[in-house]
Amino acid sequence: MPTTSYTHGEYSITTNRDKLDITVIHDFLSNHSHWARGIPMETVKRSIDHSLCFGLFHHDRQIGFARVITDYATIAYLGDVFVVPDYRGRGLSKWLMEVVMSYPDVQGLRRWILLTSDAHGLYEKTGWHRIPKPELYMEWYDPDVYKK
Repeated sequence: MPTTSYTHGEYSITTNRDKLDITVIHDFLSNHSHWARGIPMETVKRSIDHSLCFGLFHHDRQIGFARVITDYATIAYLGDVFVVPDYRGRGLSKWLMEVVMSYPDVQGLRRWILLTSDAHGLYEKTGWHRIPKPELYMEWYDPDVYKK
């Protein structure tokens, strides 16, 4: 799949996996996120290998990330979205979400899914809604998977 890049002043977003700084992504997810604390480096690498990824950069320094798991036809799951703390409050997370949601290869999907405990406002700005019928959804969840 061809890679795409976007620029906004000193910032850029790319889908080129070769440019991703896996160390930055792993550090944030493993040590600073509440949803993937303790995730092993190999798991992060494997998740990136099998996803559509968006790296957010300030010049050549990776400062954010988003990952989409999709069949490119009907459904997508958005996960691992972050902007490092030093770069928050600049509209970068909103821009990252706009780029992800407008990416050509994921247009026309019937359903997008994400889980968030604290960023509802960000996602609502880009068209997301709370689940109208939560009784339809089920999950199998192992919160201790990275401790095993």
